[in-house]
Amino acid sequence: MLFTYKVLTKEGEVREGSIDTLSEDSAIRSLQQRGFTIVSLVGAEEKGLFGREIFVAKSVPLRDIVLLSKQISVLFSAHVSVLKAFQMLAEESTNPLLKKTLGHITTDIQGGSSIADALNKHPRIFSNFYVNMVRVGEEAGKLNEIFEYMADYLNRNYELTVKARNALTYPVFVIGVFVLIMTLLLTVIYPKLADILQDVGQEIPFYTKAIIALSDFLVHYWIFILVALIIGGGFLFRYAKTEDGRTYVSKFKLNVPVIGNLMRKFYLSRISDSMFTMLTSGVPLVRTLEVTVSVVQDATYEDILKETVNDVKGGSLVSESFGKHEEIPGVMRQIIRAGEETGELGKILKVLAEFYRREVYNAVEVLVGLVEPILIVLLGVGVGIVVASVLVPIYNISTGF
Repeated sequence: MLFTYKVLTKEGEVREGSIDTLSEDSAIRSLQQRGFTIVSLVGAEEKGLFGREIFVAKSVPLRDIVLLSKQISVLFSAHVSVLKAFQMLAEESTNPLLKKTLGHITTDIQGGSSIADALNKHPRIFSNFYVNMVRVGEEAGKLNEIFEYMADYLNRNYELTVKARNALTYPVFVIGVFVLIMTLLLTVIYPKLADILQDVGQEIPFYTKAIIALSDFLVHYWIFILVALIIGGGFLFRYAKTEDGRTYVSKFKLNVPVIGNLMRKFYLSRISDSMFTMLTSGVPLVRTLEVTVSVVQDATYEDILKETVNDVKGGSLVSESFGKHEEIPGVMRQIIRAGEETGELGKILKVLAEFYRREVYNAVEVLVGLVEPILIVLLGVGVGIVVASVLVPIYNISTGF
């Protein structure tokens, strides 16, 4: 929340300005800690043009968090104080939400909070994984190293996510354009051609009749189709947010041919990379598994990790618990077992993370290579059927004269 203030310095000088804090109490505390005597403190709405509130995004792009982590690491390595570092980053940030959040964090740190506790108040920006890593860094006195680890980890995660997303975006885009073009063809152009064909009075092929019936249905009942799609989409969206829905979507996603293979490797890479980063930073194994649950973002693998946490607490090895689930490949279980037996689990997980990251890249190439010709064939067949349903009757009419 933004407050405007008027204060007196120790020298009796009057100063005016604004401060962005979570509450009025924190604003008062922050000003008093600077040695100011408060004359007035008034809440002020953040305004934009014409007195309207400025729109602030609800999330911060991952690439901004990567850059932020790099900057914090550099500042700490240069022996800049924690408070000064966050003040500088808050002033320099170009993302409105991140700028405001860093302002809150600076105020909390100035009020005596640890960095981890200050970050933990903003879970939509700083994940449980991020906060735990920072907490470990504070306890070990290795904050600059931890933020460097975080920047590298988040950068790897960002590249992997973008790679997988781009692989799935292409076919979705092509199919979407095809559906749009076919809809316009059947609702705008085809009805006029159908009227001409029917007025001639000659026998129309059955596939042309089928296309005409589909066209009539779309023209006369499009509003009902649109309403059904909106209601159905809303229901599916809400169902996908439930526990049962997340599980169903996960199972479906992991079992789709080709795409399922890509998603499995993507989640295995994320699990391995997260566990490697935390274990090599000194986080205990059980806590590592618990935090990784919130990192993987897939219901199936979340359930596996939760069960593994309970098994490890009961004395089992990670490899033994993973062995109960077919979603964990045998090669991964064997490599983890080797790491457990040699006491080098962190290093082994780094190898696994790199392996599955390369596998994701390879799977993306395979997917793009397969999807492109398949889409071309399917689109060609679809367009060919529609065009043939018009051209064949026209040809029959022309030869009949």
